[in-house]
Amino acid sequence: MRLHGAKVPHKKNTAESKPVKIPVSKTVVIPMSMHIGKQARVTVKKGDNVKVGTLLGEQDGFISAPVHSSVSGTVAKIDEITMSSGMKVPAVVIETDGLQQKDDAVKPPEVKDFDSFINAVKNSGIVGLGGAGFPTFVKLNVKELEKIDAVIINGAECEPYITSDTRTMLDKTDYIFKAIDAVKKYMGVKRFIIGVENNKPQCVKKLSEYSKDDSLVEVRPLPAVYPQGGEKVLVYNTMKRIIPKGGLPLDVGVIVINVTTLAFIGEYLETGMPLVEKCVTVDGSAVKEPKNVIAPIGTPISDLLESAGGLKSEPYKIIYGGPMMGISVPSGEAPVLKMTNAVIAMDKKEAVPPKTTACINCGKCLNHCPFKLDPRAIARAYKTGSGEDLEKLCVDLCMECGCCSYVCPAKRPLVQTNKLAKSMLRNYINKKKAEEEENE
Repeated sequence: MRLHGAKVPHKKNTAESKPVKIPVSKTVVIPMSMHIGKQARVTVKKGDNVKVGTLLGEQDGFISAPVHSSVSGTVAKIDEITMSSGMKVPAVVIETDGLQQKDDAVKPPEVKDFDSFINAVKNSGIVGLGGAGFPTFVKLNVKELEKIDAVIINGAECEPYITSDTRTMLDKTDYIFKAIDAVKKYMGVKRFIIGVENNKPQCVKKLSEYSKDDSLVEVRPLPAVYPQGGEKVLVYNTMKRIIPKGGLPLDVGVIVINVTTLAFIGEYLETGMPLVEKCVTVDGSAVKEPKNVIAPIGTPISDLLESAGGLKSEPYKIIYGGPMMGISVPSGEAPVLKMTNAVIAMDKKEAVPPKTTACINCGKCLNHCPFKLDPRAIARAYKTGSGEDLEKLCVDLCMECGCCSYVCPAKRPLVQTNKLAKSMLRNYINKKKAEEEENE
């Protein structure tokens, strides 16, 4: 199996920009759903005084994550906000006092075995910081530890613009290896592969220096081909293992974890401070002074843009994440989330979609798809409403990386069609199951 991709412009303008802390905003808005799974249950009320690290929302279900205050101040209200996905979720609005006092409950966790290690990861509030937002403790809570052959640490950072993981690899190298040591000790893993695209030689060099005396850790430079950081792509390109359809990395003996997620675990084990702030790359054609900043979770992204010198032109689109898989935000008041690794503000020239023309059946979309899917056939099946054909075409394997749309000379919205087709397929499968149950 050969995995393909696209050569996208790197635009790593901020790779040398050491993160700087921005001033605390007057008001922060902290949603209770910044993770895959059930939203956290609010544990505070209007008028409560909170500090940095105070629990605001407790885990409510196995696949869920606690949420903590990133600031000190007073709870102004419990509100409901609309996320970029369109989902409405509860959020705690805090009027800050500027003092950033730490909650007395913040203490390094006592970890002595596997169970207490998993419990510490759970209590930290950490989720997948590569963008997925899956609660990390669930991923690490493996019942049959002997089946884990390796942990693959994702330092690919293949999206254009984003350099927040790059800064983690350069600035928090010690915490990465502190977490590796903890995973060795409490999970018994004997092999670690740090995958880094070869357009980050400074990261490869520093990680290699740290690991030179550790035979269990390998730093693997990888070709800078998007989407190198995709989970299935990374597993194949580092271990030549193919995750089965509908499967997980664990099905092939692997755990994949983002490098910044891992570094945070190392830091939490030392400090006990839960996930309350993020390093965010602020860049894009509308930004005056692109840079990396450290911001409390819940900070309005307008404050991040202001910290980067403001805007040099009217932003036509602002997105969380990179331009390939990022999600548009409704306004500058959208808050920094746990998974926010970048805020990209684009001017009209960069953001307006090009004119679409007819498909010429060149096959570029097929040839560049990491999983060899055929977006042309998927688009035809979607247009005719054929769930059966969409199932045969395996549209549910689409990772929505956008390679097909990027390389299409006709500029067709192929990845958007794939997303709609995946929804159509789910409805088709659910309907088919319901009919089968009815006929039993």
